Amino acid sequence: MANELQNKTFHNETKARQWLESHLWPDGPVCGHCGSINDATAIETRPGLYQCNATECRSQFTVTVGTLFERSHIPLNKWLMAAFLVCSSKKAMSALQMSRMLDISYKSTWFMMHRIREAMRDGTFPAPIGGPDKVIEADETYVGGKPRTEPTSQSHRNRSSCRLSSAAAKCARSMSKMQPQRRCAKPPLRPPAANHI
Repeated sequence: MANELQNKTFHNETKARQWLESHLWPDGPVCGHCGSINDATAIETRPGLYQCNATECRSQFTVTVGTLFERSHIPLNKWLMAAFLVCSSKKAMSALQMSRMLDISYKSTWFMMHRIREAMRDGTFPAPIGGPDKVIEADETYVGGKPRTEPTSQSHRNRSSCRLSSAAAKCARSMSKMQPQRRCAKPPLRPPAANHI
């Protein structure tokens, strides 16, 4: 993973914008407001800003409009690095660790992580991944941890149930020796002593 983090996309905001444009807009700029494809003029004074030429729209837009990167003052290269780190980590990555790696505040990192996780939330797929009747192979999966067990030792049970069970055992033992007409009464519960409270 160290080699991938040296990619210039993660260290230069212009390279990050160009990378995102090449992946989201392979056929030219797409207006995030009206959806017109390759019908926009680049504004020369601000790289990455476009003016839609559709008569009903005429809005200005960037590649981040309509994405999780929209309306954020965090540089785009930090966003892409955060998305890469979240997707490539086997287990979850904490916002504090991400804050140290990206060199931005914890509050900003927490905000970014929530947006990235929301974008990755389960959705509905129109068809099975890979196509119908295809086999998908997954690599590097982490599942579970140690199995949880119920406590069984005497220290985990409360004292009154221990007292009752021992009293019931004494009663059962004495009943086997008693005559059938005599019955064992349940001993009364005593309140706990002051030193146990």
